[in-house]
Amino acid sequence: MRSKRSAMDELDRKIIAELQRNGRESYKEIARKLDVSDGTVRSRTEQMMRENVLRITASVNPFALETGITALVGMQLAKRTHMSTMERISQLKGVISVCNATGRYDLLVEVFLESRKELNRFLIEDLSRIGGINSTETFIYLDAINKWMQFS
Repeated sequence: MRSKRSAMDELDRKIIAELQRNGRESYKEIARKLDVSDGTVRSRTEQMMRENVLRITASVNPFALETGITALVGMQLAKRTHMSTMERISQLKGVISVCNATGRYDLLVEVFLESRKELNRFLIEDLSRIGGINSTETFIYLDAINKWMQFS
């Protein structure tokens, strides 16, 4: 799941920057831009992926889709069971991310669901099965700039 890595060097950062500009760009083209071998780019990229530092995926703008609802759910837990609760919540349909946070909420959960009905099911049925959640507050996203996510 999570992995600790020693510090990234400048070449790692440059490789990531190139992949963020265009995740489909070839290692050969990235190597040419960075003046290194394509084998270096390939091995560095694969190492960062193995270490769970980098993931190359397709992302969508949820606001460009005709259907779907994106929301952030703040949760207060009954007990300090953050990791086990986070793991269980992360397996629920529509969950994009689960974060242990400071402030008013113990956890922040970002979801992308097909409809208000699905959000209602998530909040009432799915979270009830998790247990140990004292309260939730849901923030539905109305619009955003630079919001990209995986489409599940």
